[in-house]
Amino acid sequence: MEPASSPDEHDDDIDEEHNPPSALAHTATRTSVTSSASRPPDYEVTLDATDPENPRNWPLWYRTYTVLAVSYATWVVVLYSTSYMAAIPGLMADFGVADKPLATMGLTSYLLGLAAGSVVVAPMSELYGRRAVYLVCMGVFVLLIVPCGVAGSLGVMVGVRFIGAVFGAAMISNSPGTIVDIAGPETLALCMSWYSIAPLNGPVTGPLIGGVVYENLGWRWSNWLAMILAGVAVAMLALVKETYPPTLMQRKAARLRKETGDGRWWCRHDQRVSTLDLLKTNLSRPFVLAATEPILWFFNIWISVIYGILYLCFIAYPIVFTQHRGWTVSQTGLSFLGIGLGTLLAIILEPLWRRLILSSSSSSSSSPPTKTTPTHSPLATTTNPTHSKFPTPEATALVMCIGAVLTPLGQLTFSLTSLPRSIHPSIPIALGGIPFGMGNTLSFIYGSNYLASAYGLYAASALAGNAVLRSVVGAALPLAGPALYAALTPRWAGVLLGGLECLLIPIPFVFWRYGDRIRDRSRVIRLMREERDKTERREARVLARKERREVEEERRVRVREEGEVVVVVMGVEGDEEKKRAAAQGARMA
Repeated sequence: MEPASSPDEHDDDIDEEHNPPSALAHTATRTSVTSSASRPPDYEVTLDATDPENPRNWPLWYRTYTVLAVSYATWVVVLYSTSYMAAIPGLMADFGVADKPLATMGLTSYLLGLAAGSVVVAPMSELYGRRAVYLVCMGVFVLLIVPCGVAGSLGVMVGVRFIGAVFGAAMISNSPGTIVDIAGPETLALCMSWYSIAPLNGPVTGPLIGGVVYENLGWRWSNWLAMILAGVAVAMLALVKETYPPTLMQRKAARLRKETGDGRWWCRHDQRVSTLDLLKTNLSRPFVLAATEPILWFFNIWISVIYGILYLCFIAYPIVFTQHRGWTVSQTGLSFLGIGLGTLLAIILEPLWRRLILSSSSSSSSSPPTKTTPTHSPLATTTNPTHSKFPTPEATALVMCIGAVLTPLGQLTFSLTSLPRSIHPSIPIALGGIPFGMGNTLSFIYGSNYLASAYGLYAASALAGNAVLRSVVGAALPLAGPALYAALTPRWAGVLLGGLECLLIPIPFVFWRYGDRIRDRSRVIRLMREERDKTERREARVLARKERREVEEERRVRVREEGEVVVVVMGVEGDEEKKRAAAQGARMA
């Protein structure tokens, strides 16, 4: 008979029944087929550290392919945003547009589409899983490039690019979540760095590739090339399996119910609410997080300004190198190589950044101890380094600080050396572009790392809210770029933007120094920690029951074997006694 359960055996289920979790916590993909009263603990479905269905246990080669596929697809989406800038002269000539800010609307509408799409597709991945969202959105994205390639007016181009970007935003907002799904805390920074090689170089390679294509094949072929690249991305994504843990657990529970015919199998992400309610909750979550989380207030402002100034470079560089230095469109595309080299350098130096993170985490070991979290938990958040081998989010913020300093340094250097023409072009391209590219890369990669570590299961929604704001800012600044650079000259306009970036340098330093205290005051993070604690208690109880059953089974086997031995011994002794009696009777006769 199984031992009686502890008094708090069902406390979590009772608590959820009478005090349902906040709407923010609904992350399931379908309504549950079970109620809380029919959730036997022995039938709970989880993805533990040894489960082969856990994406973190997939073969190394397949996880590498997954990173490659989502990285490449994101690169295509980002490349298509800036390759448009190289084609603007052809568009203006064919469509009879004389106003360059008006022609720039194609870039603005695309970035606004990314912002709008991030609101929808990031929560959709938490509702239906990442793979379905990737395939549907990228498939539609490919089809919507066709109207751009055959467009007969600028209005058609602007409108269709907006709609296409809405679907392309699936890669911008969800691919970091895929990396979090397949990478443990110990490898997250490395995987995020390698993933970021392609998307962070997308804005740089866009004008370069677009310029070459425009000069040799015409502006329409910049669309056809993007369509071919996007088609390859869809084919690659078709080979990527689902990675979102709640969706995987729900599918596993449904499969067990079907295979065994036992409806008692369940997982903690089954919800007792309608799909419509779940949809409303998931669509609103990025806004709820962005509006209520102090971490996201300041983080979103900082990243948005950096992102906006990055996209303003695609206005500034043609002004400096094409208008003032007389370069061709394809030559101007080469001027972005400094930023691209800075991006690659920041990623290649990942072992250095990792050592800095680990050393910073070790130096904060005097912090009060907190409860550790199993690395396989999808709700895992980084804990105190005294009790965990994984670094805290605040240690990651140290690298963000380096990026926050390098970005304005590169911006100011480029601005002050871009003109006059007597200054060799390699000076602004290298001395300005390389630190600027490094700073942007470190800010984006380790900023995403910080949010992923801090918000765990809600990382996709936190990053989606950030993607919305930064895309809006990135869309607005290029519109003002031509007027700004004409009024202040490229040198002083760039100095103004670099000064704005300097004003925001303290934000990552505050995260580095006081981030743990800020996170302790976060309502969402407290909710996650409560859910994490419940998960740990459930897992501990399931493990204890499993051990008790194993011990009981061993005892029963031992008793059964001992009984069989006794019977055999008694049988042997009885036979010997009969033989002795028969022999004695024979002697007496």
